[in-house]
Amino acid sequence: MIGRLFVFFTSVVFLSSCGKSPESEGPKPLRVGMELSYPPFEMRDTNNQPDGISVRMSEDLAEYLGRPVEIVDVEWNGIIPALKSDKIDLIIASMTVTEKRARQIDFSDGYVTNGLCMLVGKDSSIQSADDLQKGKPKLAVKLSTTGHLWAKENLPEAELIVLDESATCVLEVVQGKADAFIYDQISIYQHWKNHEDKTRPILKPIREETWAVGIKKGNNDLRNEVNAFLHQYREQGKFNELAERYMSEEKAAFEKLGVPFIFH
Repeated sequence: MIGRLFVFFTSVVFLSSCGKSPESEGPKPLRVGMELSYPPFEMRDTNNQPDGISVRMSEDLAEYLGRPVEIVDVEWNGIIPALKSDKIDLIIASMTVTEKRARQIDFSDGYVTNGLCMLVGKDSSIQSADDLQKGKPKLAVKLSTTGHLWAKENLPEAELIVLDESATCVLEVVQGKADAFIYDQISIYQHWKNHEDKTRPILKPIREETWAVGIKKGNNDLRNEVNAFLHQYREQGKFNELAERYMSEEKAAFEKLGVPFIFH
Protein backbone atom coordinates (compact mmCIF):
# COMPACT_ATOMS: atom_id res chain seq x y z
CA MET A 1 0.00 0.00 0.00
CA ILE A 2 2.78 2.43 0.92
CA GLY A 3 4.52 1.65 -2.36
CA ARG A 4 1.34 2.39 -4.33
CA LEU A 5 0.85 5.69 -2.45
CA PHE A 6 4.48 6.64 -3.17
CA VAL A 7 4.00 5.95 -6.88
CA PHE A 8 0.73 7.96 -6.86
CA PHE A 9 2.22 11.02 -5.16
CA THR A 10 5.40 11.00 -7.26
CA SER A 11 3.20 10.83 -10.38
CA VAL A 12 1.21 13.84 -9.20
CA VAL A 13 4.40 15.80 -8.49
CA PHE A 14 5.81 14.86 -11.91
CA LEU A 15 2.64 15.93 -13.72
CA SER A 16 2.46 19.16 -11.76
CA SER A 17 6.04 19.99 -12.61
CA CYS A 18 5.42 19.32 -16.31
CA GLY A 19 2.28 21.48 -16.50
CA LYS A 20 2.88 25.21 -16.89
CA SER A 21 0.65 27.69 -15.18
CA PRO A 22 -0.56 30.63 -17.25
CA GLU A 23 1.67 32.89 -15.18
CA SER A 24 4.80 30.88 -15.98
CA GLU A 25 4.13 31.00 -19.73
CA GLY A 26 4.60 34.74 -19.88
CA PRO A 27 2.58 37.18 -22.00
CA LYS A 28 0.89 35.89 -25.14
CA PRO A 29 2.40 36.93 -28.47
CA LEU A 30 0.79 39.88 -30.20
CA ARG A 31 -0.31 38.34 -33.50
CA VAL A 32 -0.21 41.02 -36.18
CA GLY A 33 -1.72 40.23 -39.56
CA MET A 34 -0.44 41.69 -42.81
CA GLU A 35 0.12 40.62 -46.41
CA LEU A 36 3.88 40.61 -46.96
CA SER A 37 3.73 41.78 -50.55
CA TYR A 38 3.47 45.54 -50.24
CA PRO A 39 6.93 47.13 -49.99
CA PRO A 40 8.19 49.21 -48.33
CA PHE A 41 5.50 48.69 -45.68
CA GLU A 42 4.95 44.93 -45.66
CA MET A 43 7.49 42.66 -47.36
CA ARG A 44 10.21 40.05 -46.88
CA ASP A 45 13.95 40.69 -46.78
CA THR A 46 16.65 38.78 -48.63
CA ASN A 47 16.52 36.08 -45.94
CA ASN A 48 12.75 35.70 -46.42
CA GLN A 49 12.06 37.33 -43.05
CA PRO A 50 9.26 39.87 -42.50
CA ASP A 51 10.50 43.40 -43.11
CA GLY A 52 9.20 46.90 -43.76
CA ILE A 53 7.66 49.86 -42.01
CA SER A 54 4.63 47.94 -40.70
CA VAL A 55 6.84 45.14 -39.39
CA ARG A 56 9.10 47.54 -37.47
CA MET A 57 6.04 49.38 -36.18
CA SER A 58 4.50 46.07 -35.01
CA GLU A 59 7.68 45.13 -33.19
CA ASP A 60 7.75 48.48 -31.41
CA LEU A 61 4.06 48.21 -30.51
CA ALA A 62 4.58 44.73 -29.05
CA GLU A 63 7.52 46.02 -27.00
CA TYR A 64 5.35 48.91 -25.77
CA LEU A 65 2.70 46.37 -24.67
CA GLY A 66 5.29 44.09 -23.05
CA ARG A 67 4.50 41.20 -25.38
CA PRO A 68 6.47 39.23 -27.98
CA VAL A 69 5.35 39.79 -31.57
CA GLU A 70 4.25 37.24 -34.16
CA ILE A 71 3.89 38.47 -37.75
CA VAL A 72 1.19 36.50 -39.57
CA ASP A 73 1.27 36.63 -43.38
CA VAL A 74 -2.37 36.74 -44.52
CA GLU A 75 -3.80 37.16 -48.02
CA TRP A 76 -5.47 40.55 -48.29
CA ASN A 77 -8.92 39.21 -49.05
CA GLY A 78 -8.85 37.09 -45.88
CA ILE A 79 -7.31 39.54 -43.44
CA ILE A 80 -10.54 40.90 -41.91
CA PRO A 81 -12.03 37.39 -41.51
CA ALA A 82 -8.77 36.37 -39.77
CA LEU A 83 -9.22 39.19 -37.26
CA LYS A 84 -12.89 38.48 -36.67
CA SER A 85 -12.17 34.77 -36.05
CA ASP A 86 -9.34 35.52 -33.56
CA LYS A 87 -6.57 34.12 -35.75
CA ILE A 88 -4.80 37.47 -35.35
CA ASP A 89 -5.04 40.24 -32.75
CA LEU A 90 -4.46 43.27 -34.98
CA ILE A 91 -4.20 44.31 -38.61
CA ILE A 92 -1.23 46.56 -39.36
CA ALA A 93 -1.24 46.36 -43.12
CA SER A 94 -1.54 49.82 -44.69
CA MET A 95 -5.31 49.42 -44.35
CA THR A 96 -7.52 52.33 -45.36
CA VAL A 97 -10.43 53.21 -43.09
CA THR A 98 -13.73 52.84 -44.94
CA GLU A 99 -17.34 52.78 -43.80
CA LYS A 100 -17.76 49.22 -45.03
CA ARG A 101 -14.73 47.98 -43.11
CA ALA A 102 -15.73 49.97 -40.01
CA ARG A 103 -18.97 48.00 -39.90
CA GLN A 104 -16.93 44.82 -39.49
CA ILE A 105 -13.97 45.89 -37.35
CA ASP A 106 -12.83 48.81 -35.20
CA PHE A 107 -9.98 51.11 -36.13
CA SER A 108 -7.31 52.97 -34.20
CA ASP A 109 -6.57 56.62 -34.77
CA GLY A 110 -5.10 57.20 -38.23
CA TYR A 111 -1.35 57.27 -38.74
CA VAL A 112 -0.97 57.89 -42.50
CA THR A 113 -2.76 60.11 -45.02
CA ASN A 114 -2.36 58.62 -48.47
CA GLY A 115 -3.98 59.15 -51.84
CA LEU A 116 -5.68 56.88 -54.33
CA CYS A 117 -4.24 57.48 -57.80
CA MET A 118 -3.50 55.86 -61.17
CA LEU A 119 -0.88 54.26 -63.37
CA VAL A 120 -1.57 54.61 -67.10
CA GLY A 121 0.24 53.82 -70.32
CA LYS A 122 3.05 56.22 -71.19
CA ASP A 123 1.22 57.56 -74.26
CA SER A 124 -2.25 57.44 -72.71
CA SER A 125 -4.56 60.43 -73.13
CA ILE A 126 -5.82 60.00 -69.55
CA GLN A 127 -4.82 62.96 -67.38
CA SER A 128 -7.18 62.73 -64.41
CA ALA A 129 -9.97 60.66 -62.88
CA ASP A 130 -12.47 62.73 -64.87
CA ASP A 131 -11.19 61.08 -68.04
CA LEU A 132 -12.27 57.71 -66.68
CA GLN A 133 -15.89 58.84 -67.02
CA LYS A 134 -15.54 58.91 -70.81
CA GLY A 135 -16.47 55.78 -72.71
CA LYS A 136 -15.93 52.38 -71.15
CA PRO A 137 -12.33 52.24 -69.90
CA LYS A 138 -10.70 48.99 -68.90
CA LEU A 139 -9.38 49.31 -65.35
CA ALA A 140 -7.10 46.94 -63.48
CA VAL A 141 -7.83 46.74 -59.74
CA LYS A 142 -6.59 44.55 -56.93
CA LEU A 143 -9.36 42.54 -55.28
CA SER A 144 -10.94 44.12 -52.17
CA THR A 145 -8.71 47.20 -52.19
CA THR A 146 -10.09 50.73 -52.00
CA GLY A 147 -9.20 51.15 -55.68
CA HIS A 148 -11.49 48.23 -56.48
CA LEU A 149 -14.28 49.57 -54.26
CA TRP A 150 -13.98 53.12 -55.60
CA ALA A 151 -14.14 51.97 -59.21
CA LYS A 152 -17.22 49.82 -58.53
CA GLU A 153 -19.02 52.70 -56.85
CA ASN A 154 -18.00 55.55 -59.14
CA LEU A 155 -17.37 54.07 -62.60
CA PRO A 156 -20.36 51.86 -63.45
CA GLU A 157 -19.55 51.92 -67.18
CA ALA A 158 -15.96 50.77 -66.74
CA GLU A 159 -14.81 47.22 -67.38
CA LEU A 160 -12.99 46.07 -64.25
CA ILE A 161 -10.14 43.58 -64.49
CA VAL A 162 -10.05 42.26 -60.93
CA LEU A 163 -6.81 40.50 -59.96
CA ASP A 164 -5.20 39.18 -56.80
CA GLU A 165 -1.77 40.79 -57.16
CA SER A 166 -0.81 44.40 -57.75
CA ALA A 167 2.12 43.35 -59.98
CA THR A 168 -0.31 41.53 -62.27
CA CYS A 169 -2.46 44.66 -62.44
CA VAL A 170 0.60 46.64 -63.51
CA LEU A 171 1.33 44.16 -66.30
CA GLU A 172 -2.17 44.73 -67.66
CA VAL A 173 -1.23 48.39 -68.16
CA VAL A 174 2.28 47.62 -69.44
CA GLN A 175 0.87 45.23 -72.03
CA GLY A 176 -1.89 47.62 -73.08
CA LYS A 177 -4.69 45.37 -71.81
CA ALA A 178 -5.91 47.95 -69.27
CA ASP A 179 -6.22 51.72 -69.59
CA ALA A 180 -5.30 52.34 -65.96
CA PHE A 181 -4.47 50.68 -62.65
CA ILE A 182 -6.04 52.35 -59.61
CA TYR A 183 -4.04 51.95 -56.39
CA ASP A 184 -2.24 53.97 -53.73
CA GLN A 185 0.45 56.61 -54.33
CA ILE A 186 3.45 54.74 -52.94
CA SER A 187 2.79 51.63 -55.02
CA ILE A 188 1.96 53.56 -58.17
CA TYR A 189 5.20 55.52 -57.86
CA GLN A 190 7.24 52.35 -57.34
CA HIS A 191 5.59 50.48 -60.21
CA TRP A 192 6.20 53.44 -62.50
CA LYS A 193 9.90 53.46 -61.53
CA ASN A 194 10.04 49.80 -62.57
CA HIS A 195 8.31 50.48 -65.91
CA GLU A 196 9.22 54.06 -66.84
CA ASP A 197 9.47 53.17 -70.54
CA LYS A 198 5.89 51.87 -70.69
CA THR A 199 3.89 53.71 -68.03
CA ARG A 200 3.13 57.12 -66.54
CA PRO A 201 1.95 57.87 -62.98
CA ILE A 202 -0.89 60.26 -62.20
CA LEU A 203 -0.11 60.98 -58.56
CA LYS A 204 -2.65 63.72 -57.91
CA PRO A 205 -5.02 61.95 -55.51
CA ILE A 206 -8.43 60.86 -56.74
CA ARG A 207 -9.23 61.10 -53.05
CA GLU A 208 -7.26 61.13 -49.82
CA GLU A 209 -7.37 58.12 -47.53
CA THR A 210 -6.40 57.40 -43.95
CA TRP A 211 -4.61 54.25 -42.81
CA ALA A 212 -5.21 52.86 -39.32
CA VAL A 213 -4.71 49.72 -37.23
CA GLY A 214 -7.56 47.21 -37.45
CA ILE A 215 -8.89 45.85 -34.14
CA LYS A 216 -11.65 43.35 -33.40
CA LYS A 217 -15.01 44.90 -32.60
CA GLY A 218 -15.45 45.69 -28.92
CA ASN A 219 -11.80 45.26 -27.92
CA ASN A 220 -11.69 48.76 -26.47
CA ASP A 221 -8.82 48.13 -24.04
CA LEU A 222 -6.48 47.11 -26.85
CA ARG A 223 -7.72 49.98 -29.02
CA ASN A 224 -6.90 52.48 -26.27
CA GLU A 225 -3.44 50.97 -25.84
CA VAL A 226 -2.77 51.15 -29.58
CA ASN A 227 -3.88 54.78 -29.70
CA ALA A 228 -1.61 55.65 -26.76
CA PHE A 229 1.28 53.95 -28.57
CA LEU A 230 0.58 55.83 -31.82
CA HIS A 231 0.53 59.14 -29.95
CA GLN A 232 3.87 58.39 -28.28
CA TYR A 233 5.38 57.05 -31.52
CA ARG A 234 4.42 60.23 -33.33
CA GLU A 235 5.76 62.46 -30.56
CA GLN A 236 9.09 60.60 -30.56
CA GLY A 237 9.50 61.07 -34.32
CA LYS A 238 9.52 57.33 -34.99
CA PHE A 239 7.32 57.57 -38.09
CA ASN A 240 9.75 60.00 -39.67
CA GLU A 241 12.66 57.68 -38.84
CA LEU A 242 10.92 54.77 -40.59
CA ALA A 243 10.09 56.95 -43.60
CA GLU A 244 13.73 57.98 -43.97
CA ARG A 245 14.88 54.36 -43.57
CA TYR A 246 12.48 52.73 -46.00
CA MET A 247 11.17 55.36 -48.42
CA SER A 248 13.52 58.34 -48.55
CA GLU A 249 13.39 58.45 -52.36
CA GLU A 250 9.59 58.40 -52.47
CA LYS A 251 9.33 60.96 -49.67
CA ALA A 252 11.64 63.36 -51.52
CA ALA A 253 9.84 62.79 -54.83
CA PHE A 254 6.42 63.46 -53.33
CA GLU A 255 7.65 66.61 -51.62
CA LYS A 256 9.05 67.84 -54.94
CA LEU A 257 5.76 67.12 -56.70
CA GLY A 258 3.74 68.68 -53.91
CA VAL A 259 1.84 65.42 -53.44
CA PRO A 260 0.78 64.67 -49.86
CA PHE A 261 1.93 61.48 -48.22
CA ILE A 262 1.95 62.21 -44.54
CA PHE A 263 2.55 60.25 -41.36
CA HIS A 264 0.44 62.01 -38.78
